[in-house]
Amino acid sequence: MKLKCAIIDDEPLALGLLESYAKKTDILELSGTYSNAITAMKALPEHPVDLIFLDIQMPELNGLEFSKMLSEETRIIFTTAFEQYALDGYRVNALDYLLKPISYTDFLQAVNKAVRWFELKQRADSALSSNKAKDVIYVKSEYKVVQIELNRILYIEGLKDYIKIYLEDRSRPVLSLISMKAMEEKLPSDRFVRVHRSFIVQKSKIKIIDKGKIVFEKAYIPISESYKQTIQDYINEHFV
Repeated sequence: MKLKCAIIDDEPLALGLLESYAKKTDILELSGTYSNAITAMKALPEHPVDLIFLDIQMPELNGLEFSKMLSEETRIIFTTAFEQYALDGYRVNALDYLLKPISYTDFLQAVNKAVRWFELKQRADSALSSNKAKDVIYVKSEYKVVQIELNRILYIEGLKDYIKIYLEDRSRPVLSLISMKAMEEKLPSDRFVRVHRSFIVQKSKIKIIDKGKIVFEKAYIPISESYKQTIQDYINEHFV
């Protein structure tokens, strides 16, 4: 595996240091270096990368703001001289956080963490694709690949980059780093239906609909106006 990366930092010395680190790390392919987020924002759509080493404190557009504009396929390792930004970094789903001055050892450890993440994603994506028409799917959850039986899924809730998969006989949902759109494409459409921007349900698990909401014990799943007819058609097919 080879990861395409970019470096964004407004400090020339820090930018040069990280560039030298990237160039001597075989697993990395340096695609570009940028002195500010504005320039990077214009260039990256034409030169997409897997991984960005991103400074947090920058003029005009800081790293935290910029990270929210990136594709979910691009992962981030934040670099900063201020330790108080660590929590904010993890809130936007950074893979790691490097405190300046950055040693090559710390840099390499962060890169290895990124490699593990991408390898896991690759395996899970492959498993999801190959099992689309089968009775199980595989998802990434907490650095593990977890098998889920389709017939145990009640519903799926989308939360930005994450989803929550609610299962029968399990009190806590399975969290996975995948978009709702991607998950919907992996699920068999004859068994699962989107009922809301943030919810997918398994048709056969719909037991109660109360005032326009699907009831799963204490959870009430809203049905958007655009999906009401789809649900009504399904109910009509099975109505006695």
